[in-house]
Amino acid sequence: MKMKQTGGRRKRRLCVPAFLLLFTTTALLAGTGLFFLSLRFVDPTTGMSLPAVNDWKESVVYDRVPVEVNTSVGGDLRFENEFEKNQAKSHSSCATVEQMGKVFTGVYWNESLRVRSLIRDHFLLHGAPTLRKLPPEKFCKQSFVLAKASEAGFGNEMYKILTGAALSVMLKRSLIIGQTRGKFPFGDYILYTNFSLTIKEVKHLWRWNDCLGKYRRRLIMRIDDFERPAETNVLCSNWRRWKQPIIWFQGTTDAVAAQFFLKNVQRQMRIAASALFGSPEHLQSRPNAYGELMRFIVSPSADVEEAVNWALNGGPDPHIAVHMRMLMSRSPRAVKAAVTCIKKAVNRNCPHVARPRVVLVSDTPFIIKDIASQLQDFAEVLHFDYELFKGNISGSKAKKMRQLDFRVKDWGPAPRWVAFVDFFLASRARYAVVTGAQRRVGTTYAQLIAAMAAASHPPGYRRHIYNGRVRIEDFQTRS
Repeated sequence: MKMKQTGGRRKRRLCVPAFLLLFTTTALLAGTGLFFLSLRFVDPTTGMSLPAVNDWKESVVYDRVPVEVNTSVGGDLRFENEFEKNQAKSHSSCATVEQMGKVFTGVYWNESLRVRSLIRDHFLLHGAPTLRKLPPEKFCKQSFVLAKASEAGFGNEMYKILTGAALSVMLKRSLIIGQTRGKFPFGDYILYTNFSLTIKEVKHLWRWNDCLGKYRRRLIMRIDDFERPAETNVLCSNWRRWKQPIIWFQGTTDAVAAQFFLKNVQRQMRIAASALFGSPEHLQSRPNAYGELMRFIVSPSADVEEAVNWALNGGPDPHIAVHMRMLMSRSPRAVKAAVTCIKKAVNRNCPHVARPRVVLVSDTPFIIKDIASQLQDFAEVLHFDYELFKGNISGSKAKKMRQLDFRVKDWGPAPRWVAFVDFFLASRARYAVVTGAQRRVGTTYAQLIAAMAAASHPPGYRRHIYNGRVRIEDFQTRS
C-alpha cells in the first residue's frame, strides 16, 4: 500500500513542474519577441513627402495626371512626372483661390465646346423634327426619356428637366418634356426647345403609326426613383438595354443624380456618362455639361426678355453677377465675404474698366442696398426693381398672382416672375458669378446662373465662378 501511494504522489509531483515549465517558456518567448519588435527601427524615409489627408493638392495631383512610380529593392521611389515631383515636395496644406483654379484653365472650354457639339448632334438625330418624318417601321423602334417637373423651386425643378435631357443624350433617346394640364413647367416665363416632344404628341404618333397593331410594341413607361436608394438602378443596371419605350428618372433635384452613372458597374453606361460629363479621374476633362444643356433647351419668354433689357438700360451685359440668399440668415460676414470676392473678381478680370457693371440679385431687399453702397465707389450697380417696371409681365394678371405665405419665408416677398427675370439677367454676366449666404451658399439657383453664364457667351472671355470666398469653377476661353 505504501508503494502505491508513493508512486502516485511521484506522478503528481512530476506533472506540476512540467506544466509550469511549459508555461514559463512560452511566456519568455512571447515577451522576448515583443521586446525585439519594440526595438525594431522604422525603415528610413523614401524621400517622398506625402501631403496631408486634407491637403487640397492631393486631389489636384492624383486627379490630373496618373502618377507613374518605379520602386526598387532599396525602397527608392522615383516620379516619372516632374510636375508630380514638385507637388509631392510641397508641405502646404492650403492654397489660394487662383492656385486651386489652375487645374481648369484652358482645356475646360475645349471640353465644353465638345459637349456642345455632342448635344447639338444628338437632338438633330433624335429630335422632334426628325421623328415626325420617320416611316412607321423606324418610328416604332424609337425610345424616349421623360423630363417632368412641377413649379416648386426653380433650381431644383430645372435640374429635373436637365437630368432628363442628359439621360436622353447618354441613352440616345428622344426627349419628352412633361406637361401639367397642358402647360409646361414655368411655361409663362420660359420657352423650351422645339427639338423636344410632349406625351400627347408621342401618343398621337404612336397611334398614327400603329406601333401596337403592326409591331406589337406597347407604349410603356419604366420609372426609376433616385430618391429611393434601395430601389434605384442608377449604379447597377445597363439602361441602354432597357426595352421600355419611355424611361422616367424621377427625383433628380440637383446635379448629382445623372453623374452617378459615372460610377455605374456597367462599362457601357460609364462610357456614355463620361462622354457627357467627362472623366471623374481627370478634372480638366469636366465640361460645363448642365450649362450647355440649358443653353440648348431653355430660353426666356418675350416678356422676361423685355424686363431683362429694361434692367440693362440699353447698356452692355454686366461684367459680374452677385446672388445673395440671405432671407434665412442675415449674417454681415456673408456680405463682407461677397464684397471681397467682387473686388477680387474686378481686379483680376477687368482691371482696365473704369466702372465695371455689377448686377445684384437677392431675396432680401435690404441686402441690395447694403451691398450697393459698398460697390458704388468703383462699380456701376444694376438691380431689377420690379416695382418700377411697367412691362407686360407686371400687368394686372401678374399682380394678382401673389406669393404664397410659406413661399415668402423662403423666397422673399417679390412676385414669382421676378426670380426668372433675375435669373436671366444674372446669367448675362461676362466674367464672374459670385454667390454668398450664411448657410445656403451655392444653391441650385446660383449653380444654374453660373452654368448658364458660362455657356451663353462666345469664346474670348475669361470667367470665374465664386462661392462665397472659394471658387467653384475657373476656365479660360479661346477664340
